[in-house]
Amino acid sequence: MTTTPKTSVPTRPLGTTGPVVSALGLGCMGMSALYGESDRSESIATIHAALDAGVTLLDTGDFYGMGHNELLINEALRTAPAAAREQALTSVKFGALRTVEGGFTGYDGRPAAVKNFAAYSLQRLGTDHIDIYRIARVDPDVPIEETVGAIAELVEAGHVKHIGLSEVGADTLRRAAAVAPIADLQIEYSLISRSIEEKILPTASELGIGITAYGVLSRGLISGHFTRDRELAPGDFRGMSPRFQGENLGRNLDLVDRLRAIAEAKGVTVAQTAIAWVLAQGPRHSTDIVPLIGARRRDRLAEALGALDVTLDAADLAAIEEAVPANAASGARYPEAQMAHLDSEH
Repeated sequence: MTTTPKTSVPTRPLGTTGPVVSALGLGCMGMSALYGESDRSESIATIHAALDAGVTLLDTGDFYGMGHNELLINEALRTAPAAAREQALTSVKFGALRTVEGGFTGYDGRPAAVKNFAAYSLQRLGTDHIDIYRIARVDPDVPIEETVGAIAELVEAGHVKHIGLSEVGADTLRRAAAVAPIADLQIEYSLISRSIEEKILPTASELGIGITAYGVLSRGLISGHFTRDRELAPGDFRGMSPRFQGENLGRNLDLVDRLRAIAEAKGVTVAQTAIAWVLAQGPRHSTDIVPLIGARRRDRLAEALGALDVTLDAADLAAIEEAVPANAASGARYPEAQMAHLDSEH
């Protein structure tokens, strides 16, 4: 097992009003849900390794494993060295409604629900505050102003430090920012998911709102580790994802092969190249962008941290974008029913 080396992870501000965080964050969802079985001991060891390396931002959702992920983070923080624990920042999504069987039935952004979700998260996390709090998807029946206003009341009461958003479009971003300071927008952004560049990134830059980018490896699709003959475990979300289906998968992995040639020429991995590309987009778009790495194991974490040492010059970036042009991906990033919940896509 490869362990994470001691690394000095650089930091950056998350927008003009948000906290200073590590340049890479750890997305913890896969440790509890949607990617098949996970190893609890290895998950906790990975969180510890991330903290030890200087990663400060831990991203979760109260609906990841119906609370399991928050409890896992609680355990990891309780058993981490005090110095690492004190540096850790929690980013929590709320609002998703689940069934006993694990299905999703919608989102609840009513002010009373916001405060209810927060109370349960604080208990599961074992803390007196959440560093960044955001609704996972806009509730179409509740104006975003009301949802953000409720989080602002939690900020005033000291239960939340900063307000975030998730998967919202430019217009909603403006409406929310008119109510209270917004630290960051969490949204999918990768070499093969670049739709935010047209309107959302410029709006975030104008408003001084940071970006926490998830899906930077497109759920492993462009990690360099996914193979054409891989069989997914029962319950793995990717079994329903259009980009992993049939001919779409083959065409998308053809793009990965083109990216691999560039990575090998630089002496780095495909995943490191893809992460480094996202890291390079902050300066290009005048926006603070922090990639969230969904590593469930220490070896994958170590590989991801190596992206911080990869320098992409103008020629490298041009070659990467020639190999994987914008809109080159085959298939939507979510099944149709889930795409309908994305304010960012409307």
